[in-house]
Amino acid sequence: MIRYTKKYTQLIWLFPIGIIIFLFGYKKPPIVPSAEEVPKEQILDFLLEGNERFAADEPLHPDQTLERLRNLSMGQHPVAAIVSCSDSRVPPELIFDQGLGDLFVIRNAGNIVSDYEIGSVEYAVEVLGVPLVIVMGHTNCGAIGAFVDHDHDHSHVFPEHIQKIIDYIDAEEEEKALPRNIPNFFEKAIEANILHGVHELKKNIPHADSLMAHNKLRIIGALYDMETGKVHIIEDK
Repeated sequence: MIRYTKKYTQLIWLFPIGIIIFLFGYKKPPIVPSAEEVPKEQILDFLLEGNERFAADEPLHPDQTLERLRNLSMGQHPVAAIVSCSDSRVPPELIFDQGLGDLFVIRNAGNIVSDYEIGSVEYAVEVLGVPLVIVMGHTNCGAIGAFVDHDHDHSHVFPEHIQKIIDYIDAEEEEKALPRNIPNFFEKAIEANILHGVHELKKNIPHADSLMAHNKLRIIGALYDMETGKVHIIEDK
C-alpha cells in the first residue's frame, strides 16, 4: 500500500510540469479579421497572407460555418474576383485560405478571359463592388500544355471543343509575341496567357481606367505553383 502511494505521489508532481509545458508550448492560432472587414486597399496583402498559411500547411478555414452559410442567404459581399483554371488542384478558396462568400470565382480550362468571363467580372465589379480582380494561372497547366504541343506538332488531332480552347490561346497577341525557340516556352506561355487575361479585362471592363486611376480597382495576374502551394504576382510590363 505504501509503495502504491509513492508511485502516484510521483505522478502528481509531474502534473504541474505538464501544465507548464502546455502553456509555454501551446501556440494560439492568429486572429484574422473577416475578409469583409479588411480595408479595400489591403485586400491583396490579406489574400497573400492567407496563401502563406495554406502553403505552410497552417490554414484557418475561415467563414465555413453553417451560420456563415445562412447569413449569406441575405446577400453576398466578396472581396475579390478571381478568374482561374478549372483544374481540380487549383481551388482559389483553399489556396487563399478563404471561405463561403469571400471570393467571386470564375473558372474554366486555361483560365481564359473571353466574353463570358468578362461579363462575370463586370458583374463582380459593377454590381458587387469588388476592388480586386486576379487572373490566376498555374504551373503545368494542361490547356497551355495542349497549346504548346499543338504549336510544335500541328498534325496532332484534339477533340473539337478542346481544339477551340487551343485556337483561342493561339490567337492571343501575348502568345504570338513569344519566341518559339526559348527553352522555357511552356512556362512563358502560361505567363503570357495570364497577362492576356489581365489586358482583356483592363480594356473591356466599363470605366476600368477611371476606377484604377482612383485606386478603386486593381486588375492583376498571378501564378499558382502546384508544388509549393504559393501564389506569385505576375508583373504586367
